[in-house]
Amino acid sequence: MARYALLPLLAVATAVLAQDTATPLASKHFPYPSGIPYQADPGTGVRGTQQGYNLCNSTTENQQSLCQTSFVNHIDDFCLWAPPKGPDTIGDTEGEEVAWCTKKGHGTRLIPPGALQGVQYLKTPDYIQIVGFIDQTQINLLANDSGGELDPHGADLRGNPLGGLMYSNAFPSNAGNNNSFEQVIEWHNFMGGGAFCIKVCDPAGAHAADYCQHVFDRIGCAYNDPNQAQNGTFEVCDSDDADYPGVYTANGTVMTYVQPAESLGAISTMPYQPKVAASSNCVTYQSSALYTDLVSVPPTVPTSTGASAKTTGTAKSGSTPGATGSRSGSAAAATPTGASSGAEALAISTISGLAGVLFAMAFLH
Repeated sequence: MARYALLPLLAVATAVLAQDTATPLASKHFPYPSGIPYQADPGTGVRGTQQGYNLCNSTTENQQSLCQTSFVNHIDDFCLWAPPKGPDTIGDTEGEEVAWCTKKGHGTRLIPPGALQGVQYLKTPDYIQIVGFIDQTQINLLANDSGGELDPHGADLRGNPLGGLMYSNAFPSNAGNNNSFEQVIEWHNFMGGGAFCIKVCDPAGAHAADYCQHVFDRIGCAYNDPNQAQNGTFEVCDSDDADYPGVYTANGTVMTYVQPAESLGAISTMPYQPKVAASSNCVTYQSSALYTDLVSVPPTVPTSTGASAKTTGTAKSGSTPGATGSRSGSAAAATPTGASSGAEALAISTISGLAGVLFAMAFLH
């Protein structure tokens, strides 16, 4: 009789699990810290199970951490997504990336000292944007990987990484309160090509999903996060909002760019140039004054050599409404010509100075 009594409970548990798996990651809300689950994506699917965990603390804070709860607070306190093992590519590990952070206290790995080579932090009315240059080999990426895009959506709506959560204390509701973090629902992070950009949008903003678009995964930081980042410079600025990614004005008419399907080949031309929003009140810093927690972190030692057998540029596809679902790790050469130089990439120059980080890659969801 006890055996049969358990059946309804098992049915309920199975139903709850199935329901949770079917809920898009961007629709899940977990208050910090009391509401953080062990895993935000506990189910299974075509892409398997969540590889890491979201319940992170001092016991998980080490260079082998599989913490998949990330933070973007300020220029001295932010995280990036990168592989747990390497050297590898974003394209081959998008679902399993872990958080690499600049400050202790988040239960994550720390970015090794010297890896960050220039960072620009912009505070706008609707979002935080951080763009910078990085020695990506120090966070388990192959040196020549042009990378990809991470976001809380993905072709199956489970996010990349699967179950990856984002929090911040930078927005007006709790600005600067280190003991209070709110979940950021809309964000994106492009990694690769020796650079990165991450944008987190104010959860209270009416246009968070517009500013933190995730569908332009093949045109990189230049078009998703226009900037004036400079290699060797660490600065904080106030900034106006930029245009929504993909939205531009031509001959007085507001237009929306539609990214072509990956099956149509490389994106060799663009109908517009991204406009960098006006910034002000910029303050520069020395990296040694910002990243004091990184001093004692050892350099990253490759934990796997299997990536060398993988073909950079392998494409996998899938789609849901509003998502391209494309995957590719093909390289975009840092050339000033803007000509196509990869099976899936628009080659845009990676340079310092006023043009900022204008690299583009074959990005993924």
